[in-house]
Amino acid sequence: MIQLYGHELSGNSYKPRLLLELLNVEYEWIKVDLMKGEHKTPAYLTMNPFGQVPLLVDGDATLADAQAILVYLARQYGGEQWLPTEALPLAQVVRWLSITAGEIRQGPENARLYYLFGATNINIERAHQKSAYILTQLDQHLSNRQWLELDRLTIADIAVFPYVALALDGKIDLTPYPHVLTWIDRVKHLPGFVGMSGIAASTTA
Repeated sequence: MIQLYGHELSGNSYKPRLLLELLNVEYEWIKVDLMKGEHKTPAYLTMNPFGQVPLLVDGDATLADAQAILVYLARQYGGEQWLPTEALPLAQVVRWLSITAGEIRQGPENARLYYLFGATNINIERAHQKSAYILTQLDQHLSNRQWLELDRLTIADIAVFPYVALALDGKIDLTPYPHVLTWIDRVKHLPGFVGMSGIAASTTA
């Protein structure tokens, strides 16, 4: 059985967990207590020398990094719908994985780290500026489409979703971005959707 190591407050841990639920793939969730330093123990560092969450173990495959895990799960269990193999559609999806690790990390994710976890090495003014920029871009992109790419749900949506949906933790108001809010609600209505702390499942039909 797949083992997914992560922390319940980690948006990056949530990404593969959400995808596994949407794919209806059985897995074991193993909590890594970051406060107790369980991610720095010799046993954990043997599996992931970077000492980070999430970590996925699937048979002989051991993978770290949320985006890499999404790619693996999509290809191994989801197929073409989630991660196309044709050059242009593949590039369009991967672009959002890059944006997730770039602009979204520098914006909403860093703002959340600052306010929720007290990360003092973050320039919060810059994080809010980055957030306004990427959320404006995202809102414009979603103004005439339901999903980020290919007119269907892909791992692009799963990669981008958590830290955008958790924006309020970073004191970022999503009200000015109505298309983003509609997209968040659309994700929450997916069959198999599971929430996390700060992202409640939708209660409406």
